[in-house]
Amino acid sequence: MREKALAKMRELRGLRSPRTHDVFERLAYVFPSDLAIANYPRKPVAAFNPGAALRGRELLVFPRTIFEYYNYTSSICLFAVDVEHLLSGELEKPVSARVVLWPDELWEFRGCEDARVYAQPDGFLMLYTGFGYHHSASGLELKWVQGLAVLDSSLEVLKKGYFRIEGAEGSFAPKMKDSAILRLESGEAVLLCRPTLGDVEVCWRGTASLDRLAIEAESMEPVLAHEEWEFKVGWSTNVIQLSSNEYLIGWHGVLKGDYSYREGFALLDGSGELLAVSDYLLTPRGIVEKYGDRPLVIFGDGLILHRGKLLWVGGVSDYAIGFFAAELEKVMEEMRWLRG
Repeated sequence: MREKALAKMRELRGLRSPRTHDVFERLAYVFPSDLAIANYPRKPVAAFNPGAALRGRELLVFPRTIFEYYNYTSSICLFAVDVEHLLSGELEKPVSARVVLWPDELWEFRGCEDARVYAQPDGFLMLYTGFGYHHSASGLELKWVQGLAVLDSSLEVLKKGYFRIEGAEGSFAPKMKDSAILRLESGEAVLLCRPTLGDVEVCWRGTASLDRLAIEAESMEPVLAHEEWEFKVGWSTNVIQLSSNEYLIGWHGVLKGDYSYREGFALLDGSGELLAVSDYLLTPRGIVEKYGDRPLVIFGDGLILHRGKLLWVGGVSDYAIGFFAAELEKVMEEMRWLRG
């Protein structure tokens, strides 16, 4: 797989430019001090990188939340806002929140991070990064894996686990994060993911069983690679279906010049092949967005389409949550078509 990625990188580079055209309006911010946690007695010191889902007018927000800096252990919380109030600038604070997912397995011992949430008829699926320990020949190994939690309609966790890649030579669980479900049918998904293979990180697509938590190695193909001015690129958000065979997803690039995280969009077909891609369309601005526990970051994880507007619910410099909005039409005007 590493050799496949290296060979494909030459083809995938040169699709984007380093140009930034920020088309997003700033709607509101939620800071850790704005959250009133109902089911845990401590106050959060950071809440960022939120997943999101829309249920009627209720915008469900799932931030990665830190309650202490001793081990910087993450959980995933939930709060809800009225999407119409948000769009009209009427976000009320404080915001009532509760912890819905926290570490209770060895493989997520150090944290549950960066949710992407998918509404289902009887509940929700949540992709998240599990940061924890794994047994190895030399003892306990610390790494990130791609977790999946199944939640009921009340947001109670029914089961959870993490993905492995399966091939002719067996199965393995690489360091992996930044995944998204493109399509799902009868427990089989087209999955977008970013495994680390030695020193190579690119964005992949593949076929995965959600029941067995297994990605078929033979089905995996590289889709998006970092450009020469970037350290890396990764998938940032959940996927939005725009038509019968067009799916929109946000991605992030980490720039070598200033070490900032900047965001753009990719349009994929139903199999996960790249149809179009933008340059950077969302970038940190001003002291609120640029200064934080990890400066110069807007990251993930929630993308909502509502009345012709894209709502990007994103983490702000690893400490707070930002709500950003852009007309879908303006975003699509920025896409560079590769085929279709």
